[in-house]
Amino acid sequence: MVVVFFVTFIWKKRTQKKFADLNLLQKIAPNYSVFKAVLKLAVLCLGLAFLILSLVNPKMGTKLKTLKREGVDIVFALDVSKSMLAEDIAPNRLEKSKQIISKIIDNLGSDRVGVIVYAGNAYPLLPITTDHAASKMFLQNANPDMVSSQGTAINEALDLAKTYYNNDEQTNRFLVIISDGEDHEKNTISVAQELSKEGVQVFTVGVGSEKGSPIPLRVNGNLNGYKKDRQGEVVITQRQVNVLKAIAENTGGLYVDGNRTANPVERIVEEVANAQKHEFETKQFSDYKDQFQWFLGFGLLFVLLEVFFHEKKTKWLQKIDLFNEENSKNSKNL
Repeated sequence: MVVVFFVTFIWKKRTQKKFADLNLLQKIAPNYSVFKAVLKLAVLCLGLAFLILSLVNPKMGTKLKTLKREGVDIVFALDVSKSMLAEDIAPNRLEKSKQIISKIIDNLGSDRVGVIVYAGNAYPLLPITTDHAASKMFLQNANPDMVSSQGTAINEALDLAKTYYNNDEQTNRFLVIISDGEDHEKNTISVAQELSKEGVQVFTVGVGSEKGSPIPLRVNGNLNGYKKDRQGEVVITQRQVNVLKAIAENTGGLYVDGNRTANPVERIVEEVANAQKHEFETKQFSDYKDQFQWFLGFGLLFVLLEVFFHEKKTKWLQKIDLFNEENSKNSKNL
């Protein structure tokens, strides 16, 4: 704006010289003031500067607040073996399991969550964290291709869960295993009992039907047949309730039927809500107040003042004569 003003000012001066003699122009327009023009520009620039500052919304700290977070630690162990692709539960067992975990997380408070995926081996999908949004995002990417070794080894998930609880002072720890219950290992119950001795309460959620269902093989979303065994027979995968119930009973937890999403969500959320909360994090932060209104007020004031300013001399300005315009006129007349 300043550059445009001075370029325009120079252009006006050159045009005036072409039009008439400067002494004659001063007689024709004796009240024109360069100072008033510069003042008008300065006020407008100030007004716009304050308006821009108001958009930035400056803030000022007023006091420190202490935020304490209390909760329990919950680790979800999700079965991602091929059998979880069976479609006896819509849309399939794996997607139903993801829905259950997401709904449980939505109903948690400041509790910390972690996610493990397992099949023939167990892998950490997300370390224990208070970031519930991140846990749900990672959960959506869980699929059988994440685990190189297929099969179902629940004991692998139980062993990995031992390393997840990094707070020794936490008195309430929960492990939620969501699976169709197929287990190819024999020492699962003993490993679960060891985990229970460390203060971890295990909940198990069973998905799928006892009747069983074939495992679809899909390519780019299109059905390409069903999984078969070495004899060429279609494999039928069934929910093994007894395994899941035994794990829960030997760890002081509970087994919940997961074919209806509401069942495990309500039961597990209720157990977590009734558990004793432990303080695991304390943060201090400043409570800020918005200050944009001051800058907005000054900006509007200067913009309005600029409207009432004219490029003509006023009586008090003629007396001050900051640019010595009267003396220069007199000297020229002489």
